[in-house]
Formats: sequence, C-alpha cells, structure tokens
Amino acid sequence: MSCTTTSLAPLLERFFTQRLMQQRQASPHTISSYRDTFRQFLTFAQQRLHRPPSSLDFEQIDAPLITGFLDELESRRKLSVRSRNLRLTAIHSFFRYAAFELPTHAAQIQRVLAIPSKRFTRKQVGFLSRDEVDAMLAAPDRDTWSGRRDHAFILTAVQTGLRLSEMTGLKRQDLVSGSGAHLRVVGKGRKERCTPLAKPTRAVLKGWLREPPRGDTDVLFPNIRGERLTVHGVQYLLNKHRVTAAARCPSLNQKRVTVHLLRHTAAMDLLQAGVDRSVIALWLGHERVETTQIYVEATLAMKEQALAKTTPPTGRIGRYRPSDPLLEFLGGL
Repeated sequence: MSCTTTSLAPLLERFFTQRLMQQRQASPHTISSYRDTFRQFLTFAQQRLHRPPSSLDFEQIDAPLITGFLDELESRRKLSVRSRNLRLTAIHSFFRYAAFELPTHAAQIQRVLAIPSKRFTRKQVGFLSRDEVDAMLAAPDRDTWSGRRDHAFILTAVQTGLRLSEMTGLKRQDLVSGSGAHLRVVGKGRKERCTPLAKPTRAVLKGWLREPPRGDTDVLFPNIRGERLTVHGVQYLLNKHRVTAAARCPSLNQKRVTVHLLRHTAAMDLLQAGVDRSVIALWLGHERVETTQIYVEATLAMKEQALAKTTPPTGRIGRYRPSDPLLEFLGGL
C-alpha cells in the first residue's frame, strides 16, 4: 500500500506494528532495541528541529540529521562504536521499509542508507578460567531462596552457553528431564534448539524445581515476585556474586562477569575439549559456523599446543646492510 502522507509518526508506527511485529515477527529483544534507538533519535531531532516528534515530517529526517545523532552518541554520550553501529542498523531498517512506502523519496532514503557503519578493533573474546567459574558457583548462599536460584542460574548459563534473553525467558516446562535431559529454547531468529544438560546441572535444576513457585508465572528463574528477571536484575546478581567470589579468586577483580561472558566460557570449554566448531555453532545457535572462529583466536593455550607440534625453523642473527645510499636513507627514517 502506498503512503499518502509524509508525516513521520504513522510511518514509524506501521514500521513497528506491521513490519517488525507482523511480517518479520521480530523478537522482543529486537523490538526493544529498535524502540530505544528511536526514542533517543526523536529526542535528539526535537532538540535540533524544535518540533515535537509527533509533528515531524519524513522529509526532515535526512542524512545530516542522522549523522549528527550518531556523532553525539559517540562524543557526548560516550557510546562505543559497536553500540553506535547498532543504532544505525535500526535506522537503516526503518529506511529500507520507507523505500517501499515512499518511493518518491528514493534520493533521501538512499543518502541515509549510504551512511556507513564504523570499523572498530575487535577485542579478543573474554572468558572465565575453571577456578573463576568454581568461585562464582560457590559465592551464592544456598541457605536462602535467592542464593539457590542464583547458583542454579550461573551453573545453567556457564554449562549451556544460553544468551541473556534465552536465560531469562526459560519456563519450567522448557526443562526436559529424564534420559537425554535438555533445555528447549527459542533463540535468535525464532529458531528452536535443544541444549543438553550435564549431570551436575541436571541435579541442581531438579532440586530447584522442587522449590515452591513464586507468583502466577512459570518462569524458571524468577525474581522475588515471581516475575521474569530484568537485564539489570541479572547484572546485579552477577556483580554481587563476583565481588564475593573475588575474595577467593582475586583475578575476578579485573573482570566484568555477564551472561555473555559465561556464554563465551561455555564455548571455550567445548572448544578446548576438542568439540568440532560446527557442533559448537549448533550448540550456541550461531547462524554461521564462521562465527565460532572468534573462540579459536581467543585461547593462547591452544595456540601454544599448535606451536609445540611444529618444527621451529633455524636461523642466524644478522644485521641488515643496505646496498644503496637511497635505501640506507629510507631505512633510517
């Protein structure tokens, strides 16, 4: 259907309700990420254009305005380049939708779509050592309800490698016990997968299920009111137990423990155990096997093992002596 108005508000509303929710069936995580991007952008546009967001016209949302918004995110709000690129991805997605709705604005849309993502230096993947994992698991006070929940949560995360949204979205019925015990999750792209459980994890979760449910929901790891844990709630409990665990394992003082770090730890455990990369990709729910390459690059121990299998070349120490005055000059620069 062709858009008969250049008002921004109805177009943006249809982008969320029709494009993201109905057509693409985007995950709640994607919708909330895009929502936060446009909240920030519309606030910025209101300050720059001196018009409330509901009265903005699509024509006003041009490439210079979006570039200014992205620059402010980095310079004033100190967002990382990766976060800046995620905001741009959301805006690009909206403008690709607008290209079908407003073909008369093709030139404006193409200029926005031409705004490039920024390149950045990729850091090596971080992960926890076995001693650090043991310290984290020992930190919760299992004489309390919240301590037993936190212990089960951390153990499940570090063994399964589930994403944050997958961990907080787990229901009691997602745990399949008995022979071939596993957790059933719906991950990125609404793809369902089953993650097997080790015996210690299975035993802890079996004991956790005997706890009386909180509230009316069937969330596997609820908050004190029986509701789904929030992102901030999960980070709070991990930070609290990291501080406790650091007394036993001081190296944790230098690390920020997140569910994503526990996911990396699970992947590294599988890789160092000799599990094939394709299996690890399936385990983690990666779209491509190549994504798992980051774990190969992260472990120095595996590189040292590879080095030990090679024959070191022999050579003599020598001094370079240029055979030409011009080469000597260039070499001295």
